[in-house]
Amino acid sequence: QVQLVESGGGLVQTGGSLRLSCAASGRTFSSYAMGWFRQAPGKEREFVAAIHGITIYADSAKGRFTISRDNAKNTVYLQMNSLKPEDTAVYYCAASQFLRTVPQPYNYWGQGTQVTVSS
Repeated sequence: QVQLVESGGGLVQTGGSLRLSCAASGRTFSSYAMGWFRQAPGKEREFVAAIHGITIYADSAKGRFTISRDNAKNTVYLQMNSLKPEDTAVYYCAASQFLRTVPQPYNYWGQGTQVTVSS
């Protein structure tokens, strides 16, 4: 069982930066692939980035977002730079045995943190 708690969301202006954190419980954190997804109102949950040895990004995140993890702290991060209004969404971290870009293989989810980018 893995419990995930996100933090770091907030209100930022266009072009600004935020760093999201996701703290995980459990002693097997390093064995999980960790992903970040986001969901805007009225839209489906979409993939942002994932990490498990390698990193993968959605096209919308490439060059602006960086995913990283600290296994000693059981934490995964999402550094978001050059934010745009279209990045506004609830951001979720998730854990999976498999490194995937779709939500279904991810068994464990956090409660989400709101990111709002003003124009």
